[in-house]
Amino acid sequence: MEIEGKNAIIVGGASGFGKASAESLAKRGASVAILDRPQSKGKEVADAIGGAFHEIDITDFDGTEKVLQQAIDGLGGLHIIVTTAGGAIAERTTKKDGPHSLESFRNVIDLNLIGTFNISRLAAWRMSKQDLVDVEQEERGVIINTASIAAFEGQIGQVAYTASKAAIAGMCLTMARDLGSLGIRALAIAPSLFATGLTVGIPDDYANTLTKDAAFPKRLGRPEEYAKLVLAIVENPMLNGQCLRLDAGQRFAPK
Repeated sequence: MEIEGKNAIIVGGASGFGKASAESLAKRGASVAILDRPQSKGKEVADAIGGAFHEIDITDFDGTEKVLQQAIDGLGGLHIIVTTAGGAIAERTTKKDGPHSLESFRNVIDLNLIGTFNISRLAAWRMSKQDLVDVEQEERGVIINTASIAAFEGQIGQVAYTASKAAIAGMCLTMARDLGSLGIRALAIAPSLFATGLTVGIPDDYANTLTKDAAFPKRLGRPEEYAKLVLAIVENPMLNGQCLRLDAGQRFAPK
């Protein structure tokens, strides 16, 4: 799919992976809407790229549908959606004071997994009602979600996060098969450790310790490297049904 002239929504676009993706897509000629929390810098980022900002809480599932529709209406359609919103906790399956909190596990699943699936299903429905954007390829749109290499090598204390990200990775092929007859692709990106969120600005020696198991390069990934993969996915119709690792050859150790 050619990026220029297409409509893109970035969920979590106020920072990190989402911000870099929004900037890259806008630079290539896409019209971009950013969806993020009210207290985020989403409007600032959107203004800088000539896009629109919409406040959202992706754990408010009914509210998400309304905001998503508003964003699509504002753009005049939807061809690309990237979901990067999510979070994590550190809690073992069982601890000295008792088992893993069921509430905290559910909260992570709601935010990372249910939130991602809810947006994916709603975006797919809207895309399915549109005309083909590429008659030759018979394509209507592409959905790109965000997993993590923790989906495959979850560390101690990451059981909730691992479960949510493994499910996002696992949905790719089935979702792609569900949507294939409609000309909609579905993929996920599984990053390793990137300079986003809590890792932004950490000391070099700490960053080196965290990435010592990477093959090359032995450093934190950069958000723009995630964005480069987003662009490659959008432009290559043969990329589908996959969770693509973006990890410099790193495999997480137990801790």
